Amino acid sequence: MAKQLRIEKLQELIKQEMSKMLLTDLKDPRIGFVTVTGVEMTGDLREAKIFVSVMGGADKVQSSLDGLNSALGFIRREIGQRIRLRFTPEISFALDTSLDYGDHIQKLLLQVEGERKDVDNAPTGGDEN
Repeated sequence: MAKQLRIEKLQELIKQEMSKMLLTDLKDPRIGFVTVTGVEMTGDLREAKIFVSVMGGADKVQSSLDGLNSALGFIRREIGQRIRLRFTPEISFALDTSLDYGDHIQKLLLQVEGERKDVDNAPTGGDEN
């Protein structure tokens, strides 16, 4: 139980530090509007997967991921200096598509709602006399 709590605290700490680095330290022009949405660490704290969300089209997403991956050594070193751990975890980036999925579901719900209103407002086929 205590081990899981420590992992969760480290995940949140890495998320905060990575967000700070995106705002102040990373100057790569390829990195666009990137938001850190979460971090998953292995139980032995040796690997960390950082989930990011990128605003823009597919080309912007790919260029931002390329920029982040090219700065991987710098990011790992900075996290190691900012967070005192025995071992600095290996870092990888993954695209978080949950916001896109949520947007897709929202559009589908609005479409269904619009179709339901059309059916409710449609005239009936019978005479009312």
